[in-house]
Amino acid sequence: MKLNDFDFYLPEELIAQHPLKQRDNSRLLVLNKETGDIQHKKFSDILSYLKPGDVLVLNNSKVIPARLIGSKKDTGAKVELVLLKTTDQEDCWETLVKPGKKVKPGAEIIFGDGRLKARILDVTRVGGRIVKFYYQGVFNQILDELGQMPLPPYITADLKDKDRYQTVYAKHPGSAAAPTAGLHFTNELLEKISKKGVKVVEILLHVGLGTFRPVKVENIEEHEMHAEFYQVTAEAAAEINQALAEGRRIIAVGTTSTRTLESVYQNGQVSSGQGWTDIFIYPGYEFKVISGLITNFHLPKSTLIMLVSALAGRENILKAYQEAVNNKYRFFSFGDAMLII
Repeated sequence: MKLNDFDFYLPEELIAQHPLKQRDNSRLLVLNKETGDIQHKKFSDILSYLKPGDVLVLNNSKVIPARLIGSKKDTGAKVELVLLKTTDQEDCWETLVKPGKKVKPGAEIIFGDGRLKARILDVTRVGGRIVKFYYQGVFNQILDELGQMPLPPYITADLKDKDRYQTVYAKHPGSAAAPTAGLHFTNELLEKISKKGVKVVEILLHVGLGTFRPVKVENIEEHEMHAEFYQVTAEAAAEINQALAEGRRIIAVGTTSTRTLESVYQNGQVSSGQGWTDIFIYPGYEFKVISGLITNFHLPKSTLIMLVSALAGRENILKAYQEAVNNKYRFFSFGDAMLII
C-alpha cells in the first residue's frame, strides 16, 4: 500500500493544545467496523457500549519527564535531550539530542545546578545519542525535578499540570510519550465499568517516540518500527486467554495495548512475560486478540492511522475522520476519542 492512501486534510485549529478540565467530557465517535455506521457521543457514554464479560485492556505505563534542557560544559551552548530508553549499561540511555550535529561523542552536558551531568558515548544508527548520566541520589527523583514532559511537537502550549499527560492508572515509569487513549478515563468511570461486569486488565508497554516517527517510504511495507519494551503478567494473560476461549470481547485501550496483545499471541493464546516488540500493523493484518479498540484521532500518514485502518478498514476510517473534521472534533494527544467495535 502507498503512503498517500492514509492522508487526509486536517485544519490546524482542530489540533488540541490543552486537555479538557474533566477527562471524560471529551467527545466520542463510535464506529461500527463491519457496517461503517457512525454515532456521536460523549466519552462517559462508553459505559453503554461495554458488556458484562468484556475485557478492557489498559496500558499502565507512566510517562517520565524525559525532556532535559542543559548546556555544554565547554561552550555553555544550550542542549536539549529527550530520553528514549535505557540500555544494558548502568545509567546509560538512548536519547534524541538537539542540536545533534554539534554534540559529538565525548561532549559533556550539565543540567540544572550541576546535580545531573551527562557524557555522550556514541551515535546510534538512526542519529540518536547514547548518553551516560552522573549524579548523586535517586535518578528518578532528580529527573522529576529537572525534566519536562516530552509533549509532541504539534502541542505548542505549555502544560501547567504534569498529571494531565498521565493516565489515572499510570504505575510503571518508562514512557517517553503518553498512551493517550487512556487519558479520557477517570477513576469513577473505571469503577462504573468494573461494576457493570467488565474485566479491567492492565498490561505494560513503554511508549517510545519511534511510535510517532514519520513514515518516509512510499511503500508502507518497507517502514521499520522502533522496538518498545512490554510486560504482560501471568494474571493478565490468564484473564485474556479465558475470554478468548469463551469468545468474549477484548477491547484494547490504545494502539500500544493493541500492539502488545498482538505481539504476545502464539499458538491460540497470549503469553505472559516481557520483551521488545517492533510489530507494525497495517491493512491486511488479521487480528488474533482484540475485537474492539478505544483510540484517539491520529496524524495523517502515521503508523497509528494504518493500525486503525487494519481493524476497521481504510475507507471506514477515512470516512470517520472526515466526519470528525466536519464536526470539529479535537485531534491528537489531548483530543477526542474513537471507539471501534
